[in-house]
Amino acid sequence: MTVSLLRRLEGKVAIVTGAGRGIGRAVAVRLAEEGAAVVAAQRAKAEGDELAGSLAASGHRATFVATDVRDERDCERLANTALETYGRIDILCNNAAYLGETHGALDASDEEWQRCFQVSLMGTQYFTAAALPHMLRQKSGSIINIASVQGLVGARNSAAYTSLKHGIVGFTRSVAYDYGPYNIRVNAICPGAIQTRVSPKPGDELYHRQVGKTFLGRVGAPREVAMAALFLASDAASYVTGAAIPVDGGWTAM
Repeated sequence: MTVSLLRRLEGKVAIVTGAGRGIGRAVAVRLAEEGAAVVAAQRAKAEGDELAGSLAASGHRATFVATDVRDERDCERLANTALETYGRIDILCNNAAYLGETHGALDASDEEWQRCFQVSLMGTQYFTAAALPHMLRQKSGSIINIASVQGLVGARNSAAYTSLKHGIVGFTRSVAYDYGPYNIRVNAICPGAIQTRVSPKPGDELYHRQVGKTFLGRVGAPREVAMAALFLASDAASYVTGAAIPVDGGWTAM
């Protein structure tokens, strides 16, 4: 029996936003491991340089462009860099998001609302608008928007963040509707409790509350979200579009 060693994304080019850490980094690494050339968008230059260097040292194709997703011109510049460097754009993972200290209806400031809106929703719009013309020319593409379980259900003291993540799910379904006829698939991943630098620490009350909401009795790892992104980026998901897929240990099934 012959086992194929062909990687699932060989020859593809992927843009990943917020790629320097957490879920974004895990997605960038996993797509690169499967053969994609990765163009990483990250505001913090040190983190972006480290990611690109780490991927290159492992034999992967990677380019980093310092990018503020709130700036439409920055997003267009990165898309142009992807085209100039690798000749195409096949995959876009809109991962960049903002989560402040206070985002409830009574305590979130106008600045908090605006930053959530500009980073999470407008950043997704700017990058989608930058990538779509090139996907249309190819008549193919996969756009993966990282939402949250808070794009499907409510959460405590989280009006701003929850509202914007619901917006990401709505945006995903609308763009999927418009561009399905051009073989461009658009899906959202809705992570639950995932252990990142901003997550509650084991032992915290919120940590135990999150664990208690899952069927699996644990928080997830960024790589588990990245595996869902790999599926949606690959031809294995060729008939999947307009979906909002929970990666949440069962949280939203309760």
